[in-house]
Amino acid sequence: MSVRRSIADLSADLADRAESFCRWYFPEGRKQGNYWQVGDTSGAKGQSLAIRLHAHGGRKAGSWTDYATGQYGDLIDLLQERLGSVTLKETLREARSFLGDAPCPAVQRDTQTRDQTDAASSKRVARARKLFAAGKPVLGTLAATYLQGRGITRLGPALRFYPRVFLRQGEDDADLPQKAPALLAKITDNRGQITGCARVYLDPSTGGLAEIESPKRILGQLHGHAIRFWSGTVRSDLIVGEGLENTLSVGTALPEFDLASCLTASHLGLFIPPPGIKRIWIARDNDEVGRNASMRLRNQLDSLGIICGELGSAIGDFNDDLRAFGRDALRRSLLGAMKAQGLEIEDG
Repeated sequence: MSVRRSIADLSADLADRAESFCRWYFPEGRKQGNYWQVGDTSGAKGQSLAIRLHAHGGRKAGSWTDYATGQYGDLIDLLQERLGSVTLKETLREARSFLGDAPCPAVQRDTQTRDQTDAASSKRVARARKLFAAGKPVLGTLAATYLQGRGITRLGPALRFYPRVFLRQGEDDADLPQKAPALLAKITDNRGQITGCARVYLDPSTGGLAEIESPKRILGQLHGHAIRFWSGTVRSDLIVGEGLENTLSVGTALPEFDLASCLTASHLGLFIPPPGIKRIWIARDNDEVGRNASMRLRNQLDSLGIICGELGSAIGDFNDDLRAFGRDALRRSLLGAMKAQGLEIEDG
């Protein structure tokens, strides 16, 4: 039997046992319909990675996609990612062991790896909390200059500024970290606990984004969580958007609404709504990625019995709309879109 055929057979056998595979190697995940959802290929808690449990509609069991990174493959690929820095030969040996073709280990092999992953995740969250605590209010800082330059006036305690945030410009660990000013935004869960900190690196000479690769970065855990801005009044409505500036642009036009920014389209589709919310307005970008993320969140909200409305930007995103048309025009457009969907709007 050829090696290629052997790998194909192993992949098919793993797919036949997809749910058992997921429960063994990804115990922090959970079953959602025909999928096992977990944070990422390391097995962290979350929902970004979806593993198909049963074949359906021509799609094979065991196929998976990490919507945060774009990675995908079969269970052999996923097992190799889960095990870390191992050879294909070692991965195949592990697959055979799981299937019973080799002696099973007396102790679950991924226990130490999972503990290390949990410890690393906890350290990142702790660093995120420490960084945000070191920040100061944005008014009068470079962060305020940046936001005002984009027409944004909706701020709040979820935002802070720190003048010297560590920054690595390359992926090589040998690169010496630099420091740069950054707008900070706290990511919280539905209990209000900080799970991460978004960093928007700024250029002090221009007041805009720093001219570096990936000037917007996340420290800590984002899966299912968001940056939140409250209106000061109790409402049963919530506007959920993609990027920070995008969501704040909507909030600038509709200051009476509560906001939640999920930072990316992928995480918009993974947002976990807080208790007590009766209706969510999804503020999405005017592109295919935004539409797909909105549809994914709508499906989740429908299953929870939460009423859902959709707000689409006219140009690229809502910050483009705000700068092109102005606050008042954007407000009229958003309120008009809400009313056109036949959903009664609370008085602000």
